[in-house]
Amino acid sequence: MPGALEGILVIALEQAVAAPLATSRLADAGARVIKLERPEGDFARGYDDHVRGLSSYFVWNNRGKESCVVDLKGPEDLALVENMLASADVFIQNLAPGATDRLGIGSKALRERYPRLIVCDIGGFAPGTPGYERKAYDLLVQAEAGLAAVTGSESSGPSRVGISISDVSTGQAAYAAILEMLFQRTRTGKGAHIQLSLFDTMAEYMNVPYLGRRYAGKEPKRLGLAHPSIAPYGAFATSDGAVLISIQNDREWHAFCQSVLKREELASDSRFSSNIDRCNNRDTLDAIVQGALRPFSSDDLCELLDRVRIAYGRISTMEDLMQHQSATTASVATSVGDVEVLAPPVIIDGHRAVLGRVPEIGEHTVGLRAQFAHTASE
Repeated sequence: MPGALEGILVIALEQAVAAPLATSRLADAGARVIKLERPEGDFARGYDDHVRGLSSYFVWNNRGKESCVVDLKGPEDLALVENMLASADVFIQNLAPGATDRLGIGSKALRERYPRLIVCDIGGFAPGTPGYERKAYDLLVQAEAGLAAVTGSESSGPSRVGISISDVSTGQAAYAAILEMLFQRTRTGKGAHIQLSLFDTMAEYMNVPYLGRRYAGKEPKRLGLAHPSIAPYGAFATSDGAVLISIQNDREWHAFCQSVLKREELASDSRFSSNIDRCNNRDTLDAIVQGALRPFSSDDLCELLDRVRIAYGRISTMEDLMQHQSATTASVATSVGDVEVLAPPVIIDGHRAVLGRVPEIGEHTVGLRAQFAHTASE
């Protein structure tokens, strides 16, 4: 079955994670994605060598693309890229601010030459802000946007989220914005200029602690595996490990008191009668819950929680995730053979996306140079 974006041509002047993630999702949906690389390749190719010598980052975010090596300082290669852009539907780039303008393929110039083109610029900070010219990478943005301040525990201090969340989130936002503008173009016939930044993406995600601080004066605490706004919601030790438990409403709290804690009177205790009350008395509440749950084994506790319909989560290692019965994997072809990745989450009409091959550096250069040797008008 053809993908929804079959016939859409995307030119990607990209590196690292944010832009490549967005374009890999476009490729999953059937778009043709031409990845422009320096002779040394996208530097994400060298982030690690965990996949039989290939980078885990690159394998994850570059499936289904064509790789073309170009030297944009040379007029011939710049003309080649210009020919590609003349036929393109989308141009996405995450070079340093001003780099594409200096090359003559900045958003303003391209939109004037190709009114139907959708241009997406990804940066560290938004245009017009003091940080616009700064280099910005995922962990730096986690810290600067306040995410590190609410991650970890009081004893550990500010912590990094364990994945490149700023890059991943910005890539997903770019993907959504590009789809939105492709849809708009079907009605207007006109392209668009999309701008987004890692900092803005992470800052927008921080609205709950931001609003709490701005309007209630509450500085958020680092709570480890506890939820800042819901209680009881956190990790509780068992006789052989720990289980995360989540009580989302008063009905669940009543069921939890009756069937798990075996202390029905707690449901009507004024200290715990509403979620806000439970949060205000979190230390006392957690101590009561912990005392009741410690004798359980993790398996027995999870079995009971399933019967009572209380949400819980096991604290999985990567080994646990590899064996998880709910984890779906997919096969991706690479130069070193097929590799298994965790599958994209979207299921449409019962099917997940078929994932394309991960390209070697410049694997498609010869063919692409032949195809785009002349402008579309020629």
